Amino acid sequence: MRVLNVLLLLGGLAVFNSQAAPADELLSLRERAQVQDTLLAKRVEQLLPQLMARSGIDMWLMISREYNEDPVLRTFLPADWLQTARRTTILVIARDEQGKVHTLAVAPYKVGSMFERAWDKSAQPDQWQALNAIIKRFDPNTIGVNQSEIWAHADGLTVTDRASLMAELPKKYQSRVVSAEALAVSWLETRIDAEIALYKKMVAVAHQIIAEGFSANTITVGKTTTDDLVWWFRERVAELKLSTWFHPSVSLQRSDNQRFDHEATFDDDKAEVIMPGDLLHVDFGITYLGLNTDTQQHAYILMPGESSAPEYLQQALQKANQLQDIFTGEFAAGRTGNEVLASSLAKAKAAGLKPTIYTHPLGYHGHAAGTTLGMWDKQGGVPGDGDYPLHISTAYSIELNNAVMVEPWGKEIRIMLEEDAFFDDTGVWYLDGRQTRLIEIPSRSVYSHQF
Repeated sequence: MRVLNVLLLLGGLAVFNSQAAPADELLSLRERAQVQDTLLAKRVEQLLPQLMARSGIDMWLMISREYNEDPVLRTFLPADWLQTARRTTILVIARDEQGKVHTLAVAPYKVGSMFERAWDKSAQPDQWQALNAIIKRFDPNTIGVNQSEIWAHADGLTVTDRASLMAELPKKYQSRVVSAEALAVSWLETRIDAEIALYKKMVAVAHQIIAEGFSANTITVGKTTTDDLVWWFRERVAELKLSTWFHPSVSLQRSDNQRFDHEATFDDDKAEVIMPGDLLHVDFGITYLGLNTDTQQHAYILMPGESSAPEYLQQALQKANQLQDIFTGEFAAGRTGNEVLASSLAKAKAAGLKPTIYTHPLGYHGHAAGTTLGMWDKQGGVPGDGDYPLHISTAYSIELNNAVMVEPWGKEIRIMLEEDAFFDDTGVWYLDGRQTRLIEIPSRSVYSHQF
């Protein structure tokens, strides 16, 4: 990997050089940390005042002990902390009467530059009493803590830490403790412009890695297995000093008498040798700058004498693209995930498609907090997070599949697509485009090397 030599700075934020290939412009680890901390500062400044006002939370408490970190607290930690709290770390985000947001840390160590150090152990040895002094100073009407029955992301306050908080909190404030679920989910799901500029490049990197993996340079037909390709993706990610939030999967469909089991692709680790005429599928994601991607695409192994994939397979992909269009056309701020799911499935079936939709938010987590739009085994709607309304400035993995009867193969196949997209006041748009044609891989086979 060639690291970007010169950083362009826009408002103090390092950005990508658009003239370079995506994987060649990845930042050094030091530069990545600088960008993450800059993004955090921008997010606190641009998002927290409006999100706290919208949720009605005057003070937001996040309490974590080392190695048992609240998922939301982790998103506020400095990049060089590697998302690990130290001893007991208490973050306080308070909104004063003028609406200004203050960020304080009641912790034994300095928590980056974003949080004012608010505990002097020499003056006040008791950490909880130091917290109480801050609470009395701001006198909040509502004190939000991360508890949620719906989102695990927003349920990070442990039983022990809650018990300690309530035992130490003055009685006056105990009744003011409420769930910060709405604030936590809004913080996690909302993206700012600077993040989206980076997200577009991140998805381009993920697409480039898939294109490298789905090529004759990587696949030797008749020798390379699906499991070989899975581990190639893992090695490529490591070479680029990236990480992945899930183990990639590679599966195939072919003209045989085997029925394709969509559900098996989630946990089937059977390795199959890749052969001419195979339709390959990959599910792959990377983590970079604290954010995540999630992509599924298809490739076809050309048969000897073929110069392109069969038209019936290209048409199958086009039908899945049609499903994408129907689905994303149903997005509207304020509509719930279950409403969008129901209307999309109805319109797709009326158009002669055989759809399954299981789209999820994307951001700090791969399966992120926000509006869920179906699950592969819950096509009638998802209670809880499926009832949550869509908000603009949010990112999603547009994940779905469409089943198609392929007559030349004598069986039904599924085209399973997943592309990362952003939802704003213009609608849904793909961060780096989407797959509209099969990737075609020449049959450079092990057999040809014998001659």
